[in-house]
Amino acid sequence: MNRSISANNDAKLLSDGQKFSQNGKNPAGKLHKGGEKKVELGKKVTLLRGISIIVGTIIGAGIFISPKGILKHSGSVGMSLVVWIACGVLSLFGALSYAELGTCIKKSGGHYTYIMEAFGPQVAFIRLWADLIAIRPAAMAVISLAFGQYILEPFFMPCSIPPMAVKLATATGITSVMYLNSMSVTWTARIQILLTVSKLVAIATIILPGMYLLFKGETKNFENAFDLNSIQLSGMPLAFYSGMYAYAGWFYLNFVTEEVDNPEKTVPLAICISMAIVTSCYVLTNVAYYTVMSAEELLTSEAVAVTFAETLFGNFSIAVPVFVALSCFGSMNGGHFALSRMFYVASREGQLPEVLSMIHVRRHTPLAAVLILYPMTLLQLFVGDIYSLLNFMSFLRWLFIGVVVLGLIYLRYTKPDLPRPFKVPIFIPVVFCLTCFFMVFLSLYSDPFNTGIGFAMSLTGIPAYYVFIYFSRPHWLQKALDSFNRTLQIILEVVPADQ
Repeated sequence: MNRSISANNDAKLLSDGQKFSQNGKNPAGKLHKGGEKKVELGKKVTLLRGISIIVGTIIGAGIFISPKGILKHSGSVGMSLVVWIACGVLSLFGALSYAELGTCIKKSGGHYTYIMEAFGPQVAFIRLWADLIAIRPAAMAVISLAFGQYILEPFFMPCSIPPMAVKLATATGITSVMYLNSMSVTWTARIQILLTVSKLVAIATIILPGMYLLFKGETKNFENAFDLNSIQLSGMPLAFYSGMYAYAGWFYLNFVTEEVDNPEKTVPLAICISMAIVTSCYVLTNVAYYTVMSAEELLTSEAVAVTFAETLFGNFSIAVPVFVALSCFGSMNGGHFALSRMFYVASREGQLPEVLSMIHVRRHTPLAAVLILYPMTLLQLFVGDIYSLLNFMSFLRWLFIGVVVLGLIYLRYTKPDLPRPFKVPIFIPVVFCLTCFFMVFLSLYSDPFNTGIGFAMSLTGIPAYYVFIYFSRPHWLQKALDSFNRTLQIILEVVPADQ
């Protein structure tokens, strides 16, 4: 006896006797309706939307609140600006390497897909496992907590905000992002553009007054900018570490390559334009800060943009927390839009439950892949030790990015005939790969205990791979997974994507 649900009252999704293959390519449940569009993810990411994903995800709360890690470790104003520029150039090297990978491997999934292509499924699964159990839920919770903190700040000033109120506002923000990404790819992209514009406007309100004062002669804070007595060579590696972390996010467009319109041209162009915008914004914002504030004032400020605004605009500074909250929301939205595609691709490769590679019959969004992080993020928000988890796992980001770029070099020699519409000089991936492994070494040297714990947590992906992927599953377990997939398919109204 058939069990079915209706899509627009006339499309049957599945029947009780239907089985799904592990790779998600069985045509069971496809939408069959005269004139109906295919059930698939469309190519809706244009150049402008691609730029908004990259810029909107890179620029979070850090440049507004605490851009002082670089100044603290470099020891001087001039050297801190040099580090900001150098980190922008190094990040551009990494972004260009990913642009080559994105144009020759036209699959979504980012890091996961490129590691799969270069080094095989086991290494790719370890990356996926670390992302799924810890890195992504913790990172999402942290940026969301910043959103919850600053969206409430205007209502509680000058009092402190109750921690539970922050968590409830954070949960609301996370739910909003999940709902938006579940409902429409088009509207997710449009709102991302709006949020990116809003954060660029906020940065412009810092840069323009700062540049005006600088050109009027306010240069006292730049005197002795390269004072050799204050430069701390021993702290330079940590300064670069802080700078590279601030630029992280340039790789997110590669997570949605299959949805990019004309990826051979759009991906490299979007990456180059975005990195130019972000580097210019970061350097000029810091110049504006130094024009108005001394290095000592910047280091002691708890929220640099607020101190800057209070100095120049007085009561208007109350708007700064709102801009910071919008900036955080943009990072949440852009990051989750991209990451859901990694889980979608991993499911398609047979490394996650099949339902995660299915598409909603009407909205054409990967609904299950969008929702997978929701319960884990909320769990870590309310009961987890998020910051400790990030300390454990932060070095893994650079380790796996280094592995990806090493894979680019490896593919140059193992697959020399692979079509490469966009190809970078070999020194670019080599320099960036060495930079990544240097930061991994720096993590091991500066915090061997937490780094070791993070490394051990990621290695649990090896037995998980053999238990869940490599060995044949017992009949009862496979039957339970099939039942789980069918049940979720009915509840979420999703079907396998048309091939």
